[in-house]
Amino acid sequence: MSKSVKPVLAITMGDPAGIGPEVALRALADGSIYEQCRPVLVGDIGVLEQAMKFTGEDLKVNSVTRAEEGKFRHGTVDLYDMGMVDPGQYEIGRVASVTGEAAFRYVVKAIELAQSGEVDGTVTGPINKEAIHLAGHRYSGHTEIYAHFTKTEKYAMLLVEENLRVIHVSTHVSLRQACDLVRKDRILEVIELLNEACIGFAIEKPRIAVAGLNPHAGDGGLFGDEEEKEIIPAVEEARARGMDVFGPEPSDTMFSKARGGDIDGCVAMYHDQGHIPFKVVGFQWDAEKGQMKSVRGVNITLGLPIIRVSVDHGTAMDIAGKGIASPDAMLLAIEYAARMARGKEK
Repeated sequence: MSKSVKPVLAITMGDPAGIGPEVALRALADGSIYEQCRPVLVGDIGVLEQAMKFTGEDLKVNSVTRAEEGKFRHGTVDLYDMGMVDPGQYEIGRVASVTGEAAFRYVVKAIELAQSGEVDGTVTGPINKEAIHLAGHRYSGHTEIYAHFTKTEKYAMLLVEENLRVIHVSTHVSLRQACDLVRKDRILEVIELLNEACIGFAIEKPRIAVAGLNPHAGDGGLFGDEEEKEIIPAVEEARARGMDVFGPEPSDTMFSKARGGDIDGCVAMYHDQGHIPFKVVGFQWDAEKGQMKSVRGVNITLGLPIIRVSVDHGTAMDIAGKGIASPDAMLLAIEYAARMARGKEK
């Protein structure tokens, strides 16, 4: 990619039965996207046309077989039409193997495009894990699919919303397994990934906090010894390698400090420890309407040889087809992917 041109990004629709096609379409209807990048949607034309009916967006469609065939102009969606599924084969809001297979193939295509250099980065819409499994693909999420197809062994999930950046030692495993995965080597690995990512976001000397696993970060061993045996040695090793790291911190106060700007990045020990505070910040619920009025925040997979940024919300089957899904997270994901792609050229 030349520094003088905008990066090409492959954007997957997500599960056709969910809100993915709607939020992707609404994002591409926003003219600001074309000021940041050259987007190409990966999905099915029938699904896209259905999303237009749901949202009221009326955009032209340009089917492509290569990114270079894209028109890349506001008002036209450049589409890799995968020919996987059409609306007559599934029911909106219903989990099904046919939509799981389609969503999976969209992701694999985006990975292939990035690996070949045809696109400069990828952005993924939400998939449904149950549907993916029904289609016979035993992955726990996007992160694991990307890791498998890029042959990546060391990777981690990073959540970003404004000045809150949260990486996880483990994600899609049981809580019991998560406790067993709190190990010095893995903690050190994610600290290094987070430090590198923050530098990539133009934070010259990132200040990183590491959460404890237990209440009050173990309280000197009163509530568990994982802090003494695994977390503190990882923090000390990271410091010895020149990183500005401290902890273990009680997680019930660490995220407030990060939100206030005192911390550049947080290391969470397991999925919910990091996701709950993150979504409290980024998701806004409208009690009167009984729906989310804004869903912000992105999910970045660190350690991959290609760029992958995703919305950090699910398929929301309960509101799919109603035309009310917020595109905020998709707009933010595209913005971050474009920024990361441009940063790679520096």
